[in-house]
Amino acid sequence: MSVTIYDVAREANVSMATVSRVINGTAVVKEETKKRVQDAIERLGYRPNAVARGLASKRTRTIGVIVPDVSAAFVAEIVRGIEDIANMYNYHIILTNSDADTHREVSLIGTMWEKQVDGILYMTNILNQEHITAFEQAEIPVVLCATEDPEKRIPSVNIDNRKAGSDAANYLEKKSCQNIAIVSPDIGTSLIADHRIEGVRKKLGNKCTFIHVGKGKYEQALPILRNIFQNKNYDGVIAMSDELGLASVHAIHDNGFQVPHDVRIIAFDNTRLATMVRPELTVIAQPMYDFGAVSMRLLTKMLLDEPVDTYNVILQHNIIERQSS
Repeated sequence: MSVTIYDVAREANVSMATVSRVINGTAVVKEETKKRVQDAIERLGYRPNAVARGLASKRTRTIGVIVPDVSAAFVAEIVRGIEDIANMYNYHIILTNSDADTHREVSLIGTMWEKQVDGILYMTNILNQEHITAFEQAEIPVVLCATEDPEKRIPSVNIDNRKAGSDAANYLEKKSCQNIAIVSPDIGTSLIADHRIEGVRKKLGNKCTFIHVGKGKYEQALPILRNIFQNKNYDGVIAMSDELGLASVHAIHDNGFQVPHDVRIIAFDNTRLATMVRPELTVIAQPMYDFGAVSMRLLTKMLLDEPVDTYNVILQHNIIERQSS
């Protein structure tokens, strides 16, 4: 990616606002700080965005939306909700894809700052201190969408993922499942999946086995699951996404077993994928459209200085029972 103002700020160990002041000459900056910024600009080859500079301190009626995978069905439904509310309040969105890469994510935060967006709606798999620092330096209102900050420093809209994990485990227990496999991305690659796993662990204890499948993509998971499901070791599966639920169904069938006769499956999300497989997936359904709509509405309240009841909104999830269980 091209060098952004965030990269310059990090290199010079100053805020993005300070870099802007040096570039635009809008305020007095200490000579030592000014030189650090100028040296960083020269080292990195940074070229300020002339259009953004001309918009400094003015409202642009634009919202930056940063998502990990714009092609994912889960994300597409959320973006629909964002756009509907944005249109209602006369905002335009700039949608960007981060590939769930931390360096790219923080660079995109800097890019959004340069474009003078009024606020940012942000989705990510993992939120770390580098993200927090970038948000603090940007000094732009931010709402986390279907993502959460464990320390509640940033406004967010999400479900209670620990409770959702516990509900999925409880559901299979009531179906008399005794040996349950949890199919999830690798620990530490998805904060949401990690929280769901905490809920499952609390409910099932040692009655479950964890199967980690990289980043949680279907293509990566399928060969791993085919190998694991060669023998009828499990009578229940909790899949951390519809995509992993789909891979579980196919791997079980490929080994000559049947869903739900031999293995019952419950997955998370309720995207279109859940009803495009046979048998259709029982799911912990997330309010994907509402994630987007409520996040955008919360952001507009912050931008318009309207009263906000809570900055950390928890939406309701529910179980939709279909043929896989």
